Amino acid sequence: MSAPPSDRRPTAVVTGAGSGIGAATARRLATEGYRVVLVGRRAERLGNVAARIAADGGAAETAAVDVTDRSAAGALAERLDRCDVLVNNAGGAIGTEPVSEADPADWRAMYETNVLGSLHMTQALLPALVASSGTVVVVSSTASFTVYEGGGGYSAAKHGEHVLAATLRLELCGEPVRVIEIAPGMVHTEEFSLNRYRGDTTKAAEVYAGVDAPLVAGDVADAIVWAITRPPHVNVDVLVLRPLAQAAQHKVHRREAPL
Repeated sequence: MSAPPSDRRPTAVVTGAGSGIGAATARRLATEGYRVVLVGRRAERLGNVAARIAADGGAAETAAVDVTDRSAAGALAERLDRCDVLVNNAGGAIGTEPVSEADPADWRAMYETNVLGSLHMTQALLPALVASSGTVVVVSSTASFTVYEGGGGYSAAKHGEHVLAATLRLELCGEPVRVIEIAPGMVHTEEFSLNRYRGDTTKAAEVYAGVDAPLVAGDVADAIVWAITRPPHVNVDVLVLRPLAQAAQHKVHRREAPL
């Protein structure tokens, strides 16, 4: 899957690239001249994103990898000839039950995808990132810093990602690798809330009901690519972005329903 030796474009690996923020970020990086490696579990989705990038004149490859599989992450790293950027975007939320009723399997799944997935990919690609004076991006959430009812498992996982990024930044001090954390608030993507509410389209839609212009995947992708494309001596440690209608995790302005 490696590009031919004549292709000297910098390489960006994006996890969770089959949809949402990952797909939007991959497309934006391709327009910036990156050869993009699209990582995810759903090969068909990855292929669709790669086709769109190719249609726009960019370069993209697909890698059907489950980031919770440490050996698969390592095998991907071995196949790549270089890595200049790693965007740890794979993640997601499952369920809204209170702590007293939460299924430990849901908490485990969120932790394994959000935290251990980022750990596996970072460990596998870190030697290549050091060699290229590269950049690690962790896409966390405003849930990394705050908690709310029904969000214990997701917030715990995102706190874990925040800690991973902050610790890695300390440990790489003196090495030519930047560590960036992007923490979005309310983002309306096609799958996030639908997955969280286990396919219940009505409950998923209620999350955004009455909210003027929640963030969309492209907004977050713009922030990620902006941070990556700063001069090499500039590290954007943590960038929090929310829609104007959201002042805090629990404070969202909603239009009143018409009578």
